[in-house]
Amino acid sequence: MDIIAVDGLVKRYGELLALDHFDLHVAAGEIFGLLGPNGSGKTTSINCMLSLLAYDRGSIRLFGEAMAPTRYDLKRRIGIVPQQVAVFDELTVRENIDYFCSLYIGDRTQRRALVEEAIEFVGLEEFARFRPGKLSGGLLRRLNIACGITHKPELIFFDEPTVAVDPQSRNAILVGIQRLRAEGATVVYTSHYMEEVEQICDRVMIMDHGRALTQGTCDELKRSIRTGERIVVELEGAKGRRGAVRDAAPTPPAIPERELERLRALPHVIDVALDGNLLTVSCEASEHNLTDVLAALRAGKARLGRITCAPPTLNDVFLEITGRELRD
Repeated sequence: MDIIAVDGLVKRYGELLALDHFDLHVAAGEIFGLLGPNGSGKTTSINCMLSLLAYDRGSIRLFGEAMAPTRYDLKRRIGIVPQQVAVFDELTVRENIDYFCSLYIGDRTQRRALVEEAIEFVGLEEFARFRPGKLSGGLLRRLNIACGITHKPELIFFDEPTVAVDPQSRNAILVGIQRLRAEGATVVYTSHYMEEVEQICDRVMIMDHGRALTQGTCDELKRSIRTGERIVVELEGAKGRRGAVRDAAPTPPAIPERELERLRALPHVIDVALDGNLLTVSCEASEHNLTDVLAALRAGKARLGRITCAPPTLNDVFLEITGRELRD
């Protein structure tokens, strides 16, 4: 059974079409990545799924049942970790978590055990009596997560939970999300960090202008685009002289333009870019790309330094599908 089943969702803000017949299906036990630039409709779609926004057309079913503003039985099974930290400055870490847990769990004994488990889960045992103002950014993010998951939700929405945190806290958050899935939760995860999505998500949807553009596993999405690999070559060309006068002749390029054109003419080459001494060649999938590129460079007597060859990334997928970088 799909934990989330959204079909034909339409949402308008006046003349603005925020969701354009949007579809989304998430199976039980998935970590599903929802990607898109600012204004693509991610937050609007989530708010509609949570019945925080009314929509114009379509259907939303959660746990196999129709979602509505008064379906508190379904809402109790959902956790939300918003992008903006949403806690009370007057309360301690433990009191904040207890308050949010009380919105779902009335029994104090049960709630006390859940609060302590949430504190342990996010590693805030040493800070349980601290108020939020005394916590670092990474610890605040962990508190935000604890408040959203303390009632043991079956479906959890994480909206960019690692923004502006240090690498150690980011890794702890990602490991925690994977642990939640291992314990039976289904997760919808939004982020601008492609490496995070590749690390934890089972499937990914890229959306823009309120529509789903493509979806699948990370490997499926990478195979679906034209770019097969990227070859980066450090060229040992002419360099500027230290202390050169302002009116001196400009430094010649590390490789002549005619040699760049020779590379562009190779089979399977999509794009060639030269930035100083760094040459980047984007290619379609082929077994001989690297040997062809190196042969062309050697024929032009280019002096080669370090060479790397990398498969496409999710950012390549996004750029090819939408025509712009994800962080725009």
